[in-house]
Amino acid sequence: MKWIKRIFGGILIAIVVIVVSLFFLPADRIAQIAAEQIRTQTGRDVKITGDVSMTLWPVLGASVGGLEVGNAEWSRQGAMLTAKNAAVGIDALALLRGEISITNIEATSPTIRLESRKDGRASWQFTDASGEAVIETETAPSREVQAFSIKRLEITDATLIYDAEGSDLVSYSGVDLELDWPERLGHADISATLRPAGQDVDVQARIDGFAGFIAGQVQGVSANIAAGGGTLSLNGRASTAGDVAGKLALNLPNTDNFVTAVGLNALDLPSALGASMDLGADVTLTSDRRLSLRGMRVDLGGNAISGAADVSLNGVPQVNAQLSVGALDLTSATGGGSAGGGSSDAVNAGWSKARIDASGLAAFNGEIGLTATSIDLGTFKLGATRALIKNENSRIVFELREVQAYDGTVSGQFVMNNRNGLSVGGKIFANSISMKPLLGDAAGITRLNGSGDAEVSFLASGNSVQSIMNSMSGKGALKLGKGTIEGLDLNALMGNGKGSGGTTVFDSLVATFDMKDGNLRNDDLLFSLPNYEARGKGRVGLGAQDVDYVFTPTALRANSGQGLAIPVKVTGPWVDPKIRPDLKAVIDLNFSKEKERIEQRAREKVEQKLKEELGVSAQDGQSLEDAAKDKVEDKLKRELLKIFD
Repeated sequence: MKWIKRIFGGILIAIVVIVVSLFFLPADRIAQIAAEQIRTQTGRDVKITGDVSMTLWPVLGASVGGLEVGNAEWSRQGAMLTAKNAAVGIDALALLRGEISITNIEATSPTIRLESRKDGRASWQFTDASGEAVIETETAPSREVQAFSIKRLEITDATLIYDAEGSDLVSYSGVDLELDWPERLGHADISATLRPAGQDVDVQARIDGFAGFIAGQVQGVSANIAAGGGTLSLNGRASTAGDVAGKLALNLPNTDNFVTAVGLNALDLPSALGASMDLGADVTLTSDRRLSLRGMRVDLGGNAISGAADVSLNGVPQVNAQLSVGALDLTSATGGGSAGGGSSDAVNAGWSKARIDASGLAAFNGEIGLTATSIDLGTFKLGATRALIKNENSRIVFELREVQAYDGTVSGQFVMNNRNGLSVGGKIFANSISMKPLLGDAAGITRLNGSGDAEVSFLASGNSVQSIMNSMSGKGALKLGKGTIEGLDLNALMGNGKGSGGTTVFDSLVATFDMKDGNLRNDDLLFSLPNYEARGKGRVGLGAQDVDYVFTPTALRANSGQGLAIPVKVTGPWVDPKIRPDLKAVIDLNFSKEKERIEQRAREKVEQKLKEELGVSAQDGQSLEDAAKDKVEDKLKRELLKIFD
């Protein structure tokens, strides 16, 4: 019992000595110990200014009116850390053992400057006062290093400046940061809140081997960023040099909300093309900001895409990708949805006047190889497609390399250019295309049915489908085999002059056309039928959705082998055109000789009547009309002379 009392008495005396010693230890001395230890372990100048106050237990520490930690010798950006108010805590028991354990550092409204260089230097990689690295992860370092750790770092309302050589300067204000680092060679938990655009961007991360991480080593990392209702997460490996590899997940119910929350400009991506996004991929990011995505699976709000991509993130993203999709819907980008396509509703209402937002063309540059089971361009519908998409400075080119469409194949180019206002154009070649669905989608025309080849080059501009269709210009050619024209029966027309309704079957059709100011003009349409041929010329209003066209079918065997032509005028809107024979033209074309004979007989009868009634006879070289005029003049002269009798 005596020995027990002596032991407890000794412990009590030791505690009293410690407390008394700590109580009489000056606050500025504690601050100086902390400053010297930071200077020794980091190799950076440390300045403490302003008033100093002290705390005792369980954390021995000091609050200072000002703290400044110097930057790397090669830096030209000023101190690494400056704070007007700071507190540094030291583990009292460790201090009595001769160890320096900084338990916490707190700073309010500090400015933190971080820099990195392409040669691998970083301002957060510290050396001791002798110039040798002090952050070691080896179990047996080359020389004994005094134990050093910062268990907790808490910063409020900081200004964070990051300058990576070759990249844009990054600066954030209003940053709150917490670091929990319980073991020097263990993991660290980081919580941060940034407000680059006034909204909270919350960052949560766990970094394995944190001592090695801040020294530039690659360590295991799990991180999550939440902003604008969306999340970005990574599970993999990373280094402070900017090298990252692992599983990436991106869930953005509203892409613009996320990108604006993190301080970027809104992308204004169309719906189904990135306005919302759900992405998963194996990602590799290098320190020179080159991003590689493999095993990528992404839902763009309706369009599901898989594939691989390489992206350079210096400036406007430069993309090189190979993508595979199912049914690709591009109507939100082309503005050719149900309100502006070739459907009957669109034809009834006219072309859509809704503004087409093509600003998404500025989101990237590069090349994308694309395969799809189908593509909906709004106005046109494509089947299985293999294409190359090139975008440069808001001008995107769709190279159609192998496209199944309208029961045939299509090749060529389709271009959208938004550099100085939106324009569209291209040159398309079609083989064995079914004309009825094609013309129905393009112009709401469903009367012509047949399969053939076509080519068209076109150019138009405007910020709506209506303005584009009204400015359409270009040229083209069409060649069809056997087909039909619905709503026109040439047999009935040639038989009784009534051709409306019914169907005309033809053996071939050829035509060329020009387009200007939204009007298509054709002068050489030729139908070939077993007993007939039909020629056509006129105008089709692509912008106004109307037609003013004349078909002239000819019965080759009629009229004693001379042929019988009955021109048919097609006029009015596409939805309800009027089809009627031009009877005056029928007479002029088919009965010109009979008309001349009838007119001659009528003149002869009139002349005979004048001779009988007026006693008029024509002299040599004089018409009967002139003779009658002379007869009347003579009679008037005689009557006037009677006045003087």
